[in-house]
Amino acid sequence: MGQLTGPTDPSADAAWPILEERRGFFTDTSICIGCKACEVACKEWNGNPRDGDLEFTGMSYDNSVALGASTWRHVAFIEQDAERIETARESGARLVGLGMPQLRTRVDAEPAAAEPTGDSTPPDTPEFRWLMSSDVCKHCTHAGCLDVCPTGAMMRTEFGTVVVQSDICNGCGTCVAGCPFGVVERRSDGTVAPTTRDGERKGEQPAVPKRGVAQKCTLCYDRLRANETPACAKTCPTTSISFGDRAEMVAKAHDRVAQLHTAGMTEARLYGANENDGVGGTGSVFLLLDEPEVYGLPPDPRVPTADLPTMYKRAGLAVAGMAAAAAVSFLGSSRDRRR
Repeated sequence: MGQLTGPTDPSADAAWPILEERRGFFTDTSICIGCKACEVACKEWNGNPRDGDLEFTGMSYDNSVALGASTWRHVAFIEQDAERIETARESGARLVGLGMPQLRTRVDAEPAAAEPTGDSTPPDTPEFRWLMSSDVCKHCTHAGCLDVCPTGAMMRTEFGTVVVQSDICNGCGTCVAGCPFGVVERRSDGTVAPTTRDGERKGEQPAVPKRGVAQKCTLCYDRLRANETPACAKTCPTTSISFGDRAEMVAKAHDRVAQLHTAGMTEARLYGANENDGVGGTGSVFLLLDEPEVYGLPPDPRVPTADLPTMYKRAGLAVAGMAAAAAVSFLGSSRDRRR
């Protein structure tokens, strides 16, 4: 295992004999239309069962609600009014030092050709908008699920992604608690109450493979090994989901944020591109149009094993303190006996 925090190359840390470039996604939520083609393609390619009866949830057009063991891509629909849109633009414009482009006046002597072109006046604020975002496993640089798995079922691939080996997983659920994004789940039949009838109709449950073991996005590992694009990115009609070498995806994400800022959309920001965050950056990078919490994402994700060095140090000090106290007590009792 490599280092526990900070920038690193997870592909190299895995010590594969053949080193591949790290792969990843760039999801541009500003052009997502909420068609859910990625959800369907993911389920079809991976043979994932449906999640229960898919009742209306009251959450706009979102009926899959969240990522889970059988839903590896989830498209969120977030309704916002004009006041929230203005708040998002103000918060985006205040972002400093997070590796994100900023709108500011240049005071150095660089050539004018380096200046962004275009009108930076914010566009008219609509009275209402949907934020649509296709969420997926982050394939973290420092993956909590991988670090805490006791059986070795979680595996780092040669592409820097993290996959579950279902035949090794014992269903203990340690990875579920270890993921700071709440991505990993153990597969059930997707319903609150156990179903008694098998079938495809409402009230019935189709056969659920790999029940009881942890499941999550594999970034289509089988397709990667065949030099193919993951199913979700392949089917996305707007190219909201881009796939490629992670370094190229991060560069593309920064360029896109700069373009939107130049157009006055100061609410645009990146998520997962900062390699100095609590998970060392993620393999799945997102362009968001509001705070991460609005999308159900943690604002400052942190892998639990990042604190292990500090914990070991404090535990060592505690042991040393107790040993010193025992020694002082022993010496004191020896002196009393001599008297």
